[in-house]
Amino acid sequence: MTDPDLDNPAIADVATLVGMRFGTKELNFFPRLMARTALMGSHQSRSRGRGMDFEEVRQYQPGDDIRTIDWRVTARTLTPHTKLFREEQERPVLIVSDLRPSMFFGSRALKSVVACQVAATLGWAGLNANDRVGGLIIGAQQHAEIRARRSHHTVLQMIHRLRDFSELLTQAHTSQYSMADILRDCRRVALPGSTLFLVSDFHDLDRDCEHHLFELARHCDITLCQVFDPLEKALPPPALYQVSNGEQRFALNSRDGKLRQQFEQQFRDRQSKLRQLAAQLRMGFLTFDTAEPVMPVLQQAYSRKKKGRRR
Repeated sequence: MTDPDLDNPAIADVATLVGMRFGTKELNFFPRLMARTALMGSHQSRSRGRGMDFEEVRQYQPGDDIRTIDWRVTARTLTPHTKLFREEQERPVLIVSDLRPSMFFGSRALKSVVACQVAATLGWAGLNANDRVGGLIIGAQQHAEIRARRSHHTVLQMIHRLRDFSELLTQAHTSQYSMADILRDCRRVALPGSTLFLVSDFHDLDRDCEHHLFELARHCDITLCQVFDPLEKALPPPALYQVSNGEQRFALNSRDGKLRQQFEQQFRDRQSKLRQLAAQLRMGFLTFDTAEPVMPVLQQAYSRKKKGRRR
C-alpha cells in the first residue's frame, strides 16, 4: 500500500522525515568535553557550582557555599578563597518550526516541506547526541508543543505533527501568529542552557523580534535556520506572468530591469540584516535553498570531522 503523502508534494512525507535519521550520524552540534556517564548531559553547563570538573579558585563572595572554601589558599593569602567547579548537565534541544501560510510557497519544493525536513533532521541529530529533544510547531491558527524527552517516540511524535501542520497549509487560512508571537512563546518554554533552533523564512522579523532574540540569546544557544526559495532571491526569466496570492491576481512584468534590481536588492538586504543580527547576538545562521537538499548544509556546519565550534 502506498503512502498518499508521496503523491502530494505539498505535504511533508512521514517516511522521508523518518529516513532523515540515517544521515545524522556524522552530525555533532557541540564538540565540547563529553560527560562521563550517559545519565548526565553531553555538554558542560555555562553555570558554575558543585560539579565534577574544577574550574578556578577565586576570592570568597557572599552566598558562596562554605563547603567549597579552599583552606590552603585561604591560609596562604589570609583571605577566604573558594573553589569553583563547572557542572555538567543536559542541553535540551528545542526545535521551533514555522509552518505559517508564508511558508506555503516554492518553485521547486515548498518552504514548508523543506522546513519539516530540517526540523526532523535536527531532531534525530539531537537524539543521537543523547540530548532531550522537543519542539514547537506554529501553524496559521494553532500551535503544538512537544515536550523535550530523550526518546525516539518523541521525535516520531514531532514528525507526525509536522506532517499534520503541513497538510493544514493546503487549506486557506490567515495567520494569527507573528514572528514576535513565536519568539515570545519560545521565551516561555526554553529553559536556560537550551539549544534552540528556529526554522523559518523570517519574513516578518522586526524590532520586537530582535528584543525577544536578545533575551533568548542571554540564556540559550540559538541557531537561525532560514528557508528560502530561488524565486525570493531573483524574479523568473523576463516575461509577463499572472501571479496570485490565493485571494487576488495581478500581472507581473519581470522584463522590468529596475524591478528586477530592486527585488534582488531587497533579498540581499534581508540576508544582510539576518547575518548582522546573528553575529551581534552570537547566534548560528544557516540558509536552506528549497532547490537543494537539506543534509549537505547541516553536514557542512556540524560534521564530526570539523574541528572547533560552529560560527
